[in-house]
Amino acid sequence: MSNQAAVDEQGDANLAPQSTDPALPLVEQPLDLIRLSLEERIYVKLRNERELYGKLHAYDHHLNLIMSDIEEVITTVEVDEETYEEIYRTSKRNIPLMFVRGDGVILVAPPSKST
Repeated sequence: MSNQAAVDEQGDANLAPQSTDPALPLVEQPLDLIRLSLEERIYVKLRNERELYGKLHAYDHHLNLIMSDIEEVITTVEVDEETYEEIYRTSKRNIPLMFVRGDGVILVAPPSKST
């Protein structure tokens, strides 16, 4: 069974599922993947080296998100003036409830098994 998108005569990708297995969740549009993550923990990568791990409660077509029980990780890079080495620093904080504006979202995924 193939999960590759078919391409029509105009060169547009057809994102319709290739499987007819009723046990698999139906994914016809990209936002369907996010719909399947409602009330689940997700990973969100944002602009400016910010990452969120938390429970997704709601979303819209702009990718605005309502999340709870969030751990925010911010990575900053500093350059040592003497050695010109890059020094990476991370800071973490916990946030009980958050609205995430969709224009800052780069990626949404289930969290990796190691987190």
